[in-house]
Amino acid sequence: MLVVVPVSLLGQTGLGQTGQGQTGPVQTGQAQTGSAGAGILHTQGGVWVNGYEAKDSSAVFPGDLVETKPGSPADLTLDGATVLIQPESVARLQNNVLELDHGSVSVGTSRSFKVKVNCVTVTPVVNEWTQYEVTNLNGNIQVAARKNDVNVEREIDRRKLSPATEASHGATVHEGEQKSFDESELCGAPARIKAASQGVSPKWIAAGVGGAGIIACVLLCRGGGGKTPISASAP
Repeated sequence: MLVVVPVSLLGQTGLGQTGQGQTGPVQTGQAQTGSAGAGILHTQGGVWVNGYEAKDSSAVFPGDLVETKPGSPADLTLDGATVLIQPESVARLQNNVLELDHGSVSVGTSRSFKVKVNCVTVTPVVNEWTQYEVTNLNGNIQVAARKNDVNVEREIDRRKLSPATEASHGATVHEGEQKSFDESELCGAPARIKAASQGVSPKWIAAGVGGAGIIACVLLCRGGGGKTPISASAP
């Protein structure tokens, strides 16, 4: 049975037809503002979206997985936010949040665009232009606030918390500061995002992220009153 799909519907899913009957990322020169959370990915090669190599000005949508190879960064332009995804990174776009599996991203946003690593979420404190960086390598989450402050909070299962630790699940990284957090200590064993392409090697996890620079590890604790800090690890 032959099914005819209107051309107008193809752009609503973020997928188009390739020459082999498979689906790949839509290539477009303009952002599709009609889709909430959609953005445009700019790259010069070495970047994959959902397992397909992306070309410059590719549309990405919530749920899309972005992978960058060594030496290949990607710029993601969204409504009210820009995100530089450093080489050797894997991240998934969601509505108003980027889920960073590993690697490094730099964010500039005027509408509190967030970055999430496992159970930890980094959120701008104010709805003003904020710049910050998030890196996740070998279970070490590093947060640097470049312009304005950001909050670092972890999702918690209150059924498993004692009264002494229930309130201590947040911290703030102030402008000009860089902080380090232990992912396994805060979240337990991480559930990694499965890479969609064969061209991205997991060896970068130990090798580091190109272009991200060396970020000093500074302990941030919100202690006092017998409460456990968000991170008990020492730099």
